[in-house]
Amino acid sequence: MQASFGKNLLGYGLLIYAFGCLTLAVSLSQHLRFSINPEDFHISELLSETRLPEFTAIEQTPERKQAFLELLLPLVEEKNRAVLKNRNLILKMREQLQSGEDLSERQYDLLERLRERYKVSHEVYPDTAKAIEILLLRADMLPSAMVLAQAAIESGWGTSRFAVEAHNLFGQWCYTPGCGLVPEHRPRGARHEVQKFNSVEESLNAYYININTHSAYRELRQLRAHLRDQDGGLTGSELVAALGRYSGRGQDYINELRTVIRVNSLENLDSSSIRVAVNEEPATQD
Repeated sequence: MQASFGKNLLGYGLLIYAFGCLTLAVSLSQHLRFSINPEDFHISELLSETRLPEFTAIEQTPERKQAFLELLLPLVEEKNRAVLKNRNLILKMREQLQSGEDLSERQYDLLERLRERYKVSHEVYPDTAKAIEILLLRADMLPSAMVLAQAAIESGWGTSRFAVEAHNLFGQWCYTPGCGLVPEHRPRGARHEVQKFNSVEESLNAYYININTHSAYRELRQLRAHLRDQDGGLTGSELVAALGRYSGRGQDYINELRTVIRVNSLENLDSSSIRVAVNEEPATQD
């Protein structure tokens, strides 16, 4: 009788222990679910590190274009997916506030990081609802056709000095001595350098932030929002209309971008099937 009682007591004890472990596991999983460290959320940055291949070694222009697009297009698509993921989180915040529901602590943490990333300061935009509206103007995708066309022109399809030596595909400048490469024909008294990056992803991340935050491209962001309101579609050929300030060539630069997009059928490309036209772009007048 005592042995039977002891076995029952042991069984009850094991059952209670198992239940306790299950309760602890559920508690921990809930804690982890709702207490994610915002430092683990990378705000749509591409974190891989792709080195630029030797495109100068590819003698035939069509093959060089093909290789360039095969490298860059998947990264642009990945970047856009990450940006849109953040955008959806911002849209959720706006929806909650409009319905009278407050944001969670985790959402506020994320909102602070997004403010910092997209340069939406508390000093200029102290109101949370207004800050979210500004973030929605800035945290948005860029048409891959536009990104590819700019990269092709600014880097010579990956063959320019700045692309080869600095992974700079978009001709971006910096102003701290030693931050990049000094242009050979920099005007006397100018301080700018062509920024140096460690990877294709770094160059792409910086380009997106430049387009999405710099005052020179406010018109582009407004045009993008307008196109979204119209039919939700964004094309590179439409959006490049607001890139006149990217180059001192103004409208000629816009025309060249549209030519590159058209000749290489960039609007129709996706990473599952890249096809490049073999035609050469016609020369443009400066």
